[in-house]
Amino acid sequence: MNNLHFERTISASREKSMHKIRTGCFRHGALAAAIMLACSGAAAADLSPNLMTQAQRDGRADALIVLGAQTPIALLRQDGDYLQRRRNLVTTLRATADISQQPLQQWLRDHGVAYRSYWIVNMIQAELTPKQLRELAERDDVARLDDNQPRFLRLPTTQIPMRPEAMQSIVWGVNKIRAPLVWALGITGQGVTVAGQDTGIRWTHKALKSHYRGWNGVSANHNYNWHDAIHVANTLCLANSQQPCDDDTDSPGHGSHTMGTMVGDDGAGNQVGVAPGAKWIGCRNMNDGVGTPASYNECAQWLLAPTDLAGNNPDSDLAPDIISNSWGCPVSEGCVDGTEVKMAIDVLEQAGIFFAAAAGNDGLACNTISDEPATLDSAFTVGSTTSSDKMSGFSSRGPVTGAGRVKPDVVAPGSDVWSVTNANDSAYGSMSGTSMATPHVAGAAALVMSINPALKGNPQRVMDILRETAVPISNSQTCGGIASTTFPNPVQGYGRIDAYAAVILADTIFKSRFD
Repeated sequence: MNNLHFERTISASREKSMHKIRTGCFRHGALAAAIMLACSGAAAADLSPNLMTQAQRDGRADALIVLGAQTPIALLRQDGDYLQRRRNLVTTLRATADISQQPLQQWLRDHGVAYRSYWIVNMIQAELTPKQLRELAERDDVARLDDNQPRFLRLPTTQIPMRPEAMQSIVWGVNKIRAPLVWALGITGQGVTVAGQDTGIRWTHKALKSHYRGWNGVSANHNYNWHDAIHVANTLCLANSQQPCDDDTDSPGHGSHTMGTMVGDDGAGNQVGVAPGAKWIGCRNMNDGVGTPASYNECAQWLLAPTDLAGNNPDSDLAPDIISNSWGCPVSEGCVDGTEVKMAIDVLEQAGIFFAAAAGNDGLACNTISDEPATLDSAFTVGSTTSSDKMSGFSSRGPVTGAGRVKPDVVAPGSDVWSVTNANDSAYGSMSGTSMATPHVAGAAALVMSINPALKGNPQRVMDILRETAVPISNSQTCGGIASTTFPNPVQGYGRIDAYAAVILADTIFKSRFD
């Protein structure tokens, strides 16, 4: 971080939030009182031992200052459609942060500390000395001080290298889940917006460009369609890149590959995407495959209320319907108890956004789904299968201790998946991982919402449809004491997704509008 203050210009937004409080956007007009109550009588903050060790070793450490004030969700009005409820949620989240962070932001300015504030989780990121950490730990308004360590993207050790083989017309994974049968009905994902938060996206790729929400066929407008949460430059992307880019060199093109599986189609016979009629937007939350809790939360916040390229004028009506997530954030590398990431993902689900998450690549043993977001009840967790409808050996298995349901939820094609890469605008290659399985599910969810738009804003209904229509595959492994013939089970959940069956169910059973 440099010596500039990375604070938001909050005066206008604070006044707007307070005006909405005064004019009844919140029940009883009690938000400010609720926040003051939440901030009073707090105990000393929890200080991460790892964070203090880093600060003592290096002179300062990258910290997440999590405030005690929580958004009073119970005060939200519940009338209106899902877009109105989402607007109310965003307004409340922003107002909570604006009000409760004022004294702490002033303290940081007084001490010459650069910082970046967030509202999807009420927290501030800053580089702090040991003395500053100790002082902040004594403040009543601070709940926790967590470290913000990098998290490296992990793909299977059995990763299949890129190879220049001939392209199939429709790739095997798309065929396996019967997406072409849905296209034959005239349903390709039209009217639905999907999003990827990953290593970025090569937006100019022939299979992706025409599907980008920021491209009108003549010119590009990246406002509200792209955000870069990586604030340092590397060899492939500028810091705060003003247009989509993919800086992944190890995979290569992890984010581009996953987006290709969601929507990719170059119009020349290379059909790699499940929902080519959907539009996509994106956020880069990893620096060449390395992310932090702060970068994950920054993308989550932007996806909930996309902004222009300057980070201003957030508009939750432009949020995606679906987010595909092929990353994990373990306790050992920055997520502490996972609370910061969990809070953001729970908010996305509350806002009516379908959140698909990769189970992880630490199989074959049981109890290997261990990293958030895959462990969270608000995420739809996806394992991986092979082209012969077997479990991929690398796919992480459950059960997940403390989860409210069996994990994974479902499985999808993830071994040797052919899709877009970032080498050039016509490059393709094979990759393996639950990272590759997850966008198959995101694409299937887009097809379900496309045939029945009333399902937009209702992720739990879409999850139910995908689970109910999943196809059990042959597998004899038992985990968690649940027989392999019982569904769901901790190896494959409800089974491998079937996009065609899901779309038929969505069309024939859930025809009424859900509010």
